[in-house]
Amino acid sequence: MPQVAVVTDSCASIPAPMLAELHIHWVPYYIHKGQETLRDLVTVHPQSFYEWLATAVTLPKTAAPGPGDYLQLYEKLADSGVRDIASIHITAKGSAAYQAAKIAQAAIMERIPDVRIAVIDTMNVAMCQGWMVIEAARSAQAGKSLTQIVAQVRKMIPTSQMIQTADTLKYLYLGGRIGKAQHLVGSLLSIKPLIGMQDGVIVALGKARGRKRAYNMMADMVETAVARLGNIKIAYVHVAARAEAEKLKNLIESRLTPAESLIAELAPSLGVHSGPGTAGLCYVPVST
Repeated sequence: MPQVAVVTDSCASIPAPMLAELHIHWVPYYIHKGQETLRDLVTVHPQSFYEWLATAVTLPKTAAPGPGDYLQLYEKLADSGVRDIASIHITAKGSAAYQAAKIAQAAIMERIPDVRIAVIDTMNVAMCQGWMVIEAARSAQAGKSLTQIVAQVRKMIPTSQMIQTADTLKYLYLGGRIGKAQHLVGSLLSIKPLIGMQDGVIVALGKARGRKRAYNMMADMVETAVARLGNIKIAYVHVAARAEAEKLKNLIESRLTPAESLIAELAPSLGVHSGPGTAGLCYVPVST
């Protein structure tokens, strides 16, 4: 087992096989659906949840894991002999997960002083966060130290980018996650808004008439990023729209060859805010 344990939360939306292969530890978000309290990717799963969400009149509420959830995992790792933990989280401007992890960090370091925990706010979401976790876990498996892994993740934060579009922004709006893209809410149905994240909050990146043009705009943005950053890794993300993610992948990879790419469905804790039909991508620079 690696000397450094890598921890994240379900919002990272990392494909399950990679979680297992890379020994990534994760804590589920909570989804409050009526009187039910569900645990993201544990007692609620994408397919059935998104089928229901498309017909929902009232959106469920989501909640970050609490300090006790992180503390339980940190203690489990410490009991197994782990002494270094990299805990990597969704933007603190959109979720309380980072603060919860910080509280748990302080609690366990008081109880077990020789455990070192680095809690990192990625200022990102979805597979931008996910890529940072994946790269951290790969580095841990390669024997890198906690200090090296933290430096690697922090280097990725300002150059990672999410770009996505959806049939509607009502889910982001109703869920209170619209950020600085609120002015796009009233767009006509034929207009596909492009949104991203900057400095930890949702921002508008543009809009296009129809998905085809939106995907071409995304491809242009990715080519610009490659010219600036060098090669990148891309995760094509979606909410109950794998065929759309595959269209986007085929378009972009007809124009460039990323160092690595994959398709990932957003976890329900994220998909509830973007809605069925969402498609987009998250890219990160190749680690050096």
